Amino acid sequence: MPAELEAPATAADAAIEHTSALRPGSALLVVERGPNAGSRFDLSAEVVSAGRHPDSDIYLDDITVSRRHAEFRSVGGQFRIVDVGSMNQTYVNRQPVDSAVLANGDEIQIGRVRLVFLTNA
Repeated sequence: MPAELEAPATAADAAIEHTSALRPGSALLVVERGPNAGSRFDLSAEVVSAGRHPDSDIYLDDITVSRRHAEFRSVGGQFRIVDVGSMNQTYVNRQPVDSAVLANGDEIQIGRVRLVFLTNA
């Protein structure tokens, strides 16, 4: 009898399985919890804004997200998240940060929205 395959528990788990398919040096975010659950956002620009403002590159429609909450910056092959003065802080792996270098699989929380950072850099 063939072994039973387990389905990924979350959209982020499914995306992590496909990290190797990313272009070298690229990154993306997968929304794990929040209004956009399952959405993927490419981080190919040098600076990608995230917030509740409709002009944000990553629009997160949740009252706990500040209009201009955070930025994702790509510099020298590294990806960094920077809190840009949010009311509810930005968290990486459940720790509040003003700025942090991101690693594959890091969990980011912006308000009540939880995202997973994926890269093959």
